[in-house]
Amino acid sequence: MFCGIKDFIFYILTKNTSLHTYNVYPTPSKPILVKFLASPINPSDINQIEGVYPEKLQFNTNLMTNTPCAVPGNEGVVEIVESLDQNFKPGKRAIMKNKAFGYCTWRTFAAADFDDLLFLDLEGITLIQAATLVVNPCTAYCLLKNFISLQQGDYFIQNGANSHVGQMVIQLSRIWGLKSINIIRDRPDVDKLKLYLYDIGATHVVTDVELANKEFMKEMINKWTGNSGVSLGLNCVGGKSVLDLSHYIKENGHLITYGAMSRQPLFMSSGSLIFKNIHLHGFWLTKYIKTYPEKKLEILNDIIKYIKNGSFRELSCDQ
Repeated sequence: MFCGIKDFIFYILTKNTSLHTYNVYPTPSKPILVKFLASPINPSDINQIEGVYPEKLQFNTNLMTNTPCAVPGNEGVVEIVESLDQNFKPGKRAIMKNKAFGYCTWRTFAAADFDDLLFLDLEGITLIQAATLVVNPCTAYCLLKNFISLQQGDYFIQNGANSHVGQMVIQLSRIWGLKSINIIRDRPDVDKLKLYLYDIGATHVVTDVELANKEFMKEMINKWTGNSGVSLGLNCVGGKSVLDLSHYIKENGHLITYGAMSRQPLFMSSGSLIFKNIHLHGFWLTKYIKTYPEKKLEILNDIIKYIKNGSFRELSCDQ
């Protein structure tokens, strides 16, 4: 005999968020009742609420609302509370597959089936680490692995280095023996931020003001790289930052855009494309995982291994 559990969800109607409560039960088609332990709020979630993200939220009345609604959230960690299927015991934890229920993860409970859940070795991993395993770590992993073959000692350059993806890129580069040049916005406490990024594995940290000084930066990059240059640039900012970044990517190098936090179009010189033959790419984790679904588990298991052996530090977040 299973009792109904109230599910508190944040849902949206147009661009307004509201709290909604309804009863949820396990059913033959969704036999596993799960409790959400932690569900992150990522920038892409906000973009979905604003209606500017390519993957749209699904509006319906399945959650017993008077008007169609949608639930945001793209990742989270859950614990089984009850199950009609004896193979799934209460207390077992899992992470959610993307768009697991046709609605998302900013909620307290849900009825799920096996295909909604991804069971991983989460023993010894904190709730924050488990809840944030997919979006940012997997993006960072792919940015360094998917476009060119970087060898130990090779340099790359990235803006937005203090973002969560940027910090994970720094940690992975340290694990893999890569060298990083990390760009951050100038600010009053910039030295404190620089020390933090060095502490998690950054090789060099410079501000956007320093980056704009081409003569100084070219001299420093030649010194740091032994005149070998930088083959890979990572961009999550957009706007003029991309133009500044491109000055320091060598001939036939690659510039990957995976975000646009400035909400400005890319600024790029024609000379970088014509004379340096810099290759521009976009990366979207959702599309990559849909195209290569077998890669997701491989990447997640690597990330979990790094967490368990202490190589991958938990990042701070607001709760």
